[in-house]
Amino acid sequence: MAVQSWEKYLEKNKPAPASTSTTTSKPKKHKGPIREWGDAILFAVVAATLIRWATFEAYTIPTPSMEHSLLVGDYLFVSKLHYGPRTPQTPLQVPLTHQTIWGTSIKSYSEAIQLQSHRLPGFSSVKNNDVVVFNVPTEAEHPADLRTNYIKRCIGIPGDVLTIVNGQVSINGKPAKNYPEMQSSYFLQVPQANDDLMDAFKKYGVVNYDNTETGEPLSYGDDPTYGPGYQVSMTPAAVAFFKQQPYVKGIIDLKTPAGQPEPGQQVFPNNPDAPYSQPLANPPFPTWNKDNYGPLQIPKKGQTVQLTAQNTPLYQKILLRYEHNDGMTLDAASGMITQNGKPVTSYTFKQDYYFMMGDNRHNSLDSRFWGFVPEDHIVGKAVLIWLSVDPHASFFKKIRWNRLFNLVD
Repeated sequence: MAVQSWEKYLEKNKPAPASTSTTTSKPKKHKGPIREWGDAILFAVVAATLIRWATFEAYTIPTPSMEHSLLVGDYLFVSKLHYGPRTPQTPLQVPLTHQTIWGTSIKSYSEAIQLQSHRLPGFSSVKNNDVVVFNVPTEAEHPADLRTNYIKRCIGIPGDVLTIVNGQVSINGKPAKNYPEMQSSYFLQVPQANDDLMDAFKKYGVVNYDNTETGEPLSYGDDPTYGPGYQVSMTPAAVAFFKQQPYVKGIIDLKTPAGQPEPGQQVFPNNPDAPYSQPLANPPFPTWNKDNYGPLQIPKKGQTVQLTAQNTPLYQKILLRYEHNDGMTLDAASGMITQNGKPVTSYTFKQDYYFMMGDNRHNSLDSRFWGFVPEDHIVGKAVLIWLSVDPHASFFKKIRWNRLFNLVD
């Protein structure tokens, strides 16, 4: 009975037949060619920016401070994966404020508007002898990530004790590795230039980039001390070769002797905030120079140091600039760092620091002159030379084919 009633109910309440007419939705409007190109370009820009920020970036070598390990005209890939990419540090666009450091007025971004940089995890840390790209610490008018990129070899890592004696670097009491392509300055005593000498200059890569036409070393004529000849930068192999040549009267090593102050620009920390400061009248290390330097311990995160008027030049940039300490200033009368009017007698470092030097040891503006490189200034590790262009070669010999796709050592 219940079944029959249900069947009758279904007969009376049959669903309405589906309409034979079909409803169609309005077709989507196709993008025009201009918009398609615009979307593709936007995607490419975003993707390239992310790759450049987080993985690899291309750089070129503009100066000879790393010769012959790296040559002017080398194009490199720099890995940001090794040490980890940094978050941007660019501040808001507001007027610059003025600070006075060591009696010199400079422009710098206010610490209140400069964002703290953070580093994403990498798969290694900076090691001794890594060839590193970093933001030069001297450009106080810009935030760290907008400063000029430099490339040098990391000679000392946090906690190391660095010493240089007659040009030989030692780390923690052990001689550092000397790469065969490293250069130093010499005076080549040559009474009369000849074709053999010019050919040897080309063979051993002895160049002068101030000579924009040929790159050949420029004769200094009669030097008042050494006589006629050339001041050049050379590798040990080139020095050994020229010592055997009959047209070379002698080779003078131009290292600065031990105990003699650096001629010209004074080394750090005797000139504590170059280029904004002047050499101190009573420098803390008057016998240090670029070839005889230290011992110097490189600051390490978590390390605590006692501050005195004597060692303040070593650490003043760290406290006043790199580590964003509010209320810290240099008291010119006492030579001490103060915070809110009170002397700072001890300090614990907030980040790691590094000591960088160029392989062209007498033609490199590096940590010997402007001090430590903060960890948040590190950009990446140089890993590969993908192209090399000789600026002085003829059109058909511009490419240095033997350097293509060489790993950076």
